[in-house]
Amino acid sequence: MPEKALLVIDMLKDFVEDGAALEVASARDIVKNIKREIDNARKQGMPVIYVCDNHTEDDPEFRIWHSHAVEGTKGAEIVDDIMPQKGDMIVYKKTYSGFFETELDDILKKAGVKEVILTGVVTNICVLYTAADAYMRGYAVTVPEDCVAGLNEDDHRFALRQIKEVLKPRPRD
Repeated sequence: MPEKALLVIDMLKDFVEDGAALEVASARDIVKNIKREIDNARKQGMPVIYVCDNHTEDDPEFRIWHSHAVEGTKGAEIVDDIMPQKGDMIVYKKTYSGFFETELDDILKKAGVKEVILTGVVTNICVLYTAADAYMRGYAVTVPEDCVAGLNEDDHRFALRQIKEVLKPRPRD
């Protein structure tokens, strides 16, 4: 049983497509790299878990960010080039961390996962907060730099430094 899982975070049309509600232009550049990681994970029998924003129309987060990834809308759909396949899982989240009030930790524990590989957007928001929560739960965290994208280069680099320097692997309890 693989001890790793691949998380694909918020690769949704409202983040990736040109002119989208919360467009991360550089996200389009990482799709092929994430596809590579998904293909590798499937070949190794690793769980592939899509962690997806999924908001109600009146979500309090919209006081900070434009309305995005509203449940049931086209913008909340995973981009076509990396759609889930049979056996992949989808975890819906309401805020930055994929662990906050979701079943993600239970899924990972049941699968015997000890390390999570994080891909997707936004590096300094949902990727960073999911990485921090994974670390706090005892998971080793890996973030392939060519598989994450930020709103701007400074914030992207900051988050990668934080993950590398602060979220060092530690043994699971």
